[in-house]
Amino acid sequence: MVQRKTKKKKAQLPFRLNILFFIVFLLFSVLVLQLGVVQILNGEEFQEEIDKTVKENTEIPVPRGRMYDRNHNLIVGNKPLYSITYTPAKGVTAEKRLKVAEKLSRFISMPKEDGEYGVTERNKKEYWYLNHTEEAKNLLSDKEVEKMDTSKEYNTILKRIKKDKIDGFTDKQLEVMAIKKEMDQAMTLTPHVIKNENVTPEEFAKVSEHLDMLDGINATTDWDRVKPYGKTFSNFIGSITSQSQGILAEKENYYLSRGYKRNDRVGKSGLEEQYESLLRGRKEKIQYTTNNDGKVIDSEVVVEGQRGKDLVLTVNMKLQKKVNKILREELKAGIQKYPYKNRYMNDALAVVMNPQTGELLAVAGQHYNRETNEFEKAGLKALYAAHEPGSAIKGATVLSGYESGVIDIGTTFYDAPIKIAGTPEKSSYSQLGLINDVNALKRSSNVYMFYIAMRMGGDFNYERNESLNFDPSAFQEIRNYFSQFGLGVSTGVDFPYESVGYEGPNPKAGNLLDFAIGQYDTYTTLQLAQYVSTIANDGYRVQPHFLKSVRTPVPHEEDLGPVYKSVNTQVLNKITMEDKYLNRVQEGFRRVYQEVHGTAYSHFADKPYNPAGKTGTAENDIYEDGKKIMEAENHTLVGYAPYNKPEVAFAVVVPQAGVVLNQHPTSKNIGERILDSYFELKKENKSE
Repeated sequence: MVQRKTKKKKAQLPFRLNILFFIVFLLFSVLVLQLGVVQILNGEEFQEEIDKTVKENTEIPVPRGRMYDRNHNLIVGNKPLYSITYTPAKGVTAEKRLKVAEKLSRFISMPKEDGEYGVTERNKKEYWYLNHTEEAKNLLSDKEVEKMDTSKEYNTILKRIKKDKIDGFTDKQLEVMAIKKEMDQAMTLTPHVIKNENVTPEEFAKVSEHLDMLDGINATTDWDRVKPYGKTFSNFIGSITSQSQGILAEKENYYLSRGYKRNDRVGKSGLEEQYESLLRGRKEKIQYTTNNDGKVIDSEVVVEGQRGKDLVLTVNMKLQKKVNKILREELKAGIQKYPYKNRYMNDALAVVMNPQTGELLAVAGQHYNRETNEFEKAGLKALYAAHEPGSAIKGATVLSGYESGVIDIGTTFYDAPIKIAGTPEKSSYSQLGLINDVNALKRSSNVYMFYIAMRMGGDFNYERNESLNFDPSAFQEIRNYFSQFGLGVSTGVDFPYESVGYEGPNPKAGNLLDFAIGQYDTYTTLQLAQYVSTIANDGYRVQPHFLKSVRTPVPHEEDLGPVYKSVNTQVLNKITMEDKYLNRVQEGFRRVYQEVHGTAYSHFADKPYNPAGKTGTAENDIYEDGKKIMEAENHTLVGYAPYNKPEVAFAVVVPQAGVVLNQHPTSKNIGERILDSYFELKKENKSE
């Protein structure tokens, strides 16, 4: 019996073990099955999660396009600079940036301004906070912390840091703050310049040698604009923002919508601004691969960078330099000859252009600073400073008279003083007697223009010392005619800003007479150049422009690439006046320069280049403390040559010259020398 019981127990033990083994087998089977599911079905997904990386793109700025004059002389180029940049990875903490800044400060020095590094009180508090975190956090109670989010907590702590905590920092500590201040402005995976001005070769070499310990720091090259002609034409070239300025705040939305980054350098004035889209170039696009820790593990150039397109301008830099010199010398001569009378004569302005194409060959201005006794460039005034031009616009007045039907070819008036009831007497510079239309231009008769104005105003029967029948709409009628020449309207020049002048506000009869002789509305020097060009160009008003062509950049810096775009002549309008009338005014302009008694005869009569044009003098009253102290004059001159086939036109304005007509004809001297210089340079170019 005992034996049977033993056997029975032996028989039961394997059965139980089998059940146990079976259960274990099932568990292992389920585990293996689950592992299979994980490995086979979800393995790749989980492995990707483990090895997860992120690919992100960043763009590297490229040098801007260059600018050349019409003869392919370099006006604006790029100068390479050493540059220290910082490109932060994702999730870099302020503490890590500070450590990098401390290391970087061992190899570079930051620039000082007035003995300061440009750090703010907040920068100092942030620096103290990072170095005294526990002490800083104790400035808040636990209850206060519970009620605040992280941002408010941080800012409250900074506010509570007392001034004595941030006093006494060493220069080295301030330098670290200055470096970190720049690093804090950097955006993820976007290079930000820490220093690119006056980086020495030693600094560049030291940083390059220690890049392995400077996370995110790179030693590379940046660029700056260089102008071989110095200040000549520099105001028209304009300027660009610095790396620290980035895009212009007032145009932020405009630039961001066009793919710019906030720290991109852009043109902020002049032609740099006007042609920003061409000069900016195509950024180099780099794709960075980062792991879960935010570290960059790979990079690849996906779009090759290309510097901006090159611009060939219409300006002739040799002529530009000569015109600047002429303005300076003649302005100085006028001031020195009549120092008291000319004490308000501070500017001389000139525009030289091709009347057939609108190409601006030279635009210049000189300003005499009476405090420093030095001359300063003032070329932009030719585009935005408007003055009464005087008789220079009488060609437009005569053509208005023809077109309105109040005069015709050969119409004569007797040039004697005009007296309208209740107004001062008005006259020409001398009594010219019976005079016709063409000689009225030649001898610059004011009275002839007064008759045109009176008739356009509705009075064909002038009687001395009687009132006029007057229709104020004559002002707008004359302005409509003048606008066809570019007077009182935009010239269309390719520049960020130009003035259209000023319209006199009081439409009374006496002012209409002044309007007819250029002593009421005001115009810029550029408008006067477009006006005389329209007359020279047989009535076609063309758009003045600085850009001649755009070139595709090529690798060799000294070479110009193929033409990307050429700027064609843009005709804005053809004046609505018969050719016979225009021919008559052209003849009058020729007589001004080439016949005895012409108001510019003494300067141009013997010139071989067959010039034509018109002089102008407008009276200006000078007031001090509300009292009139003297009369000054705007001296103007417009002209073109050759008369039969014009290739150059110009306008000169010398505002507030205090001398009477012909005592010192500054504008005529300038105009004569400008035309002489143009044709001399033309001759030189042919002989080369």
